Amino acid sequence: MSIAQNRIGEKKFFASCAERTGVPTAPHWVIQHDADVDQLPDTVLPGILKTARMGYDGKGQARVKTREDVRAAWKAMQHVPCVLEQMLPLAYEVSVLAARAADGSTATWPLAENVHRDGILFSTTMPSASVSADIAGRARAAAATIATEMGYVGVLCIEFFVLTDGSLIANEMAPRPHNSGHITMDACETSQFEQQVRAMARLPLGSTRQHSAGKMLNLLGDVWFEFGLERTPAWDEVLAQPGAKLHLYGKNDARPSRKMGHVNCIGEHGKAAEQAFEVAAQALHILL
Repeated sequence: MSIAQNRIGEKKFFASCAERTGVPTAPHWVIQHDADVDQLPDTVLPGILKTARMGYDGKGQARVKTREDVRAAWKAMQHVPCVLEQMLPLAYEVSVLAARAADGSTATWPLAENVHRDGILFSTTMPSASVSADIAGRARAAAATIATEMGYVGVLCIEFFVLTDGSLIANEMAPRPHNSGHITMDACETSQFEQQVRAMARLPLGSTRQHSAGKMLNLLGDVWFEFGLERTPAWDEVLAQPGAKLHLYGKNDARPSRKMGHVNCIGEHGKAAEQAFEVAAQALHILL
């Protein structure tokens, strides 16, 4: 969708929904001309300069502290339209998977808590152990409202920041099944992929009930290499751990930072899922 493909439009849309969702977006400033840099408020610094289009997994982003940093980063980005977002006191990031059917009915999954490394999703825990029931309820309601406001049909992901003071900030959206939703494949009654098919086929939405605690480990191409030499990861050790579910994407070439698959670790409770996660990471030589 055009809204999600352009950060400028996305920010405007989140701001327009804030009265109904009760969730604002981060203070920001649009940069499209030299004058925009001259006029940017000091209050949005330090911040993160992001290209309006084509940025993902940390690409097209630069941290800036001063106006001159902004000029230099914008020049390096070849003066494409950008959004400068104010740096906020982030406690953690959560995402809400929401589904909306053609008849207007909506469903959301429990909140997922995300950890990133080098701008790429590293792990997702569902349900988040950090959020209060109030924050979880507000975020899920906001995601459903956003889907309705767009007239969206299908599965989409809304990422939120939870700040140190407990406030909730709408960050960005992905109008599709999302990396942070892969844990639903093994931890929930209806996965995000089945739900997408249901929505597209005009079938009733499935239950989003979570039957098992879960934590997902993203698998990047790096795990296929050790000391510069390619190797076969120890899948047998991973799968020997109860609750570990391996999902590979069938890509032919493993490359550093390329998403190649994921391991869903599930259990009756969060501690069991965490134990399976730690064993899987150790077997794959991934530092925690």
